[in-house]
Amino acid sequence: MSLLIGIENFKLDSNGRFKLPIAIKKQLEGDDCRFVIRPSIYANCLELWTYASFEAEIAQLQKELNPYSIEDRKMLRVLSAGNIVEMDTNDRIVIPAEQRDVIKRSKELVLLSTGKFMEIWDRDTYARMNNEATGYAEKVDERLGRISNAAES
Repeated sequence: MSLLIGIENFKLDSNGRFKLPIAIKKQLEGDDCRFVIRPSIYANCLELWTYASFEAEIAQLQKELNPYSIEDRKMLRVLSAGNIVEMDTNDRIVIPAEQRDVIKRSKELVLLSTGKFMEIWDRDTYARMNNEATGYAEKVDERLGRISNAAES
């Protein structure tokens, strides 16, 4: 599984396609051009996973969740609800029509890599979220400031 790093602005064409930025494409391993796209459960954005990463994520969920629990089944249903999309010969990916509503059918988008997957944001929504994001230094210190570095031990 590739570690995906970067943030890119891009435009959606009239057919709902975008060209995968070259900086991101270079980070992808192998020749598999398949991805899974799904709505985020945390924000008004889409998540774009490599197929291999999504497959590993679902396998882990299936291992952790009880198939006989109603709540666990609901959780698996929501988290596995995505569409397989493929990159074409021009490095373009089509965002399925039903998922374009999540990003407000915007033409100006942001692709933000989170390491494990990428988020696709409407550019205005992303800018607004960034402007409202305050106090993260304190939150990071509170949450991670006491983690010891294994290399130092």
